[in-house]
Amino acid sequence: MEEVKNKFKIDEIAEQLEKGIGDLFNSDKYKTYLNTMSKFHSYSVNNTLLIAMQRPDATLVAGYDAWQDKFDRHVKKGAKGIKIIAPYKVKKKVVGDHYYVDNGDKIPVYAPGETKEDYENRIAQTTREVEYTNFRVTTVFDVSDTEGKDLPTLGVNELMGSVDGYEKLKTALEETSKVPVEYGLVTSGAKGFFSPDMHKICVQSGMSEVQTVKTIIHEMAHALLHDKKENPDLVQDPKTKNTKEVEAESIAYVVCQHFGIDTSDYSFGYIAGWSSGKETKELKASMDTIRVTASKMIGELESAMEKQQEVEKADVAIEVAEVGDCAARSEKKELVSDKKASLMDKLKSKLNIVSSQPKVEKALESKVKTPEIAR
Repeated sequence: MEEVKNKFKIDEIAEQLEKGIGDLFNSDKYKTYLNTMSKFHSYSVNNTLLIAMQRPDATLVAGYDAWQDKFDRHVKKGAKGIKIIAPYKVKKKVVGDHYYVDNGDKIPVYAPGETKEDYENRIAQTTREVEYTNFRVTTVFDVSDTEGKDLPTLGVNELMGSVDGYEKLKTALEETSKVPVEYGLVTSGAKGFFSPDMHKICVQSGMSEVQTVKTIIHEMAHALLHDKKENPDLVQDPKTKNTKEVEAESIAYVVCQHFGIDTSDYSFGYIAGWSSGKETKELKASMDTIRVTASKMIGELESAMEKQQEVEKADVAIEVAEVGDCAARSEKKELVSDKKASLMDKLKSKLNIVSSQPKVEKALESKVKTPEIAR
């Protein structure tokens, strides 16, 4: 019954996701975003591969001057650029074939009866300027290597806010992740990354609780779905970068929503940005994958958190028992003290001792042993 209820809840969240992104595509914010993105050059397949090899985490790249002239941003001092092959136009004057070469010398070829002046006029009339393309190595920079005017975004740059039961949920995420989760400085400017080669997830430290939880889930989704070692089918039928990011962020949104964490301000824009168009073909094609993976992660997280509660209950029971034991020992000690005081009064009366308390206790020690009283 609980499983059916969860399925309906996940389906409902997935529908909210599709609607939210559809609304975003029809907003003025999306138009502004497209206007800016249109200024970025569309790179060839070869250059796309070169960029991916040098900076796998690169998102938006442009040349040094382009960042300044088009986007009012400046490349940071010491930034390491990305080498690509850039075309450039060359213009050259081409003269008709009115001569032949003999030992490096150009020998004019006159038409029958043609004078030198006629020959030069003919050459001038047939000379033309042609343009052709050459290639050279040039340097471009990722947006993370620049600073200046903010680029328009489809959502917030970082989620803020706290999460109820944050430590428990974070621990559950770490326990259910198929690879270790580490925290530290992510120099690329991303919030985190999954490395198949290093077999780990790294999350930027110092972020808000909401952003941290969402990022961990996003990278866990990458580890589950997009590791070629774990998913051999990806070798023959690889997924595009767009599809991978849409899947990971959609799963993060669904799982977070299930636990009462709203990431729509970030997730909708992120998914729209990685979609190839308003049709959101990546999202629609991956919807079954998103539902199944999100459901699996939710089930594992809930089980992990239930185990945490069981451990906590066991710890509380032990603490209660220890407190009860301490109370019993304290009560027994008080009882011994009362018996000793009562016996002291009887001895004083019996021995007819009229003296100070220390002398009475000294007399007691010579007459009575504490272990006997304790019995």
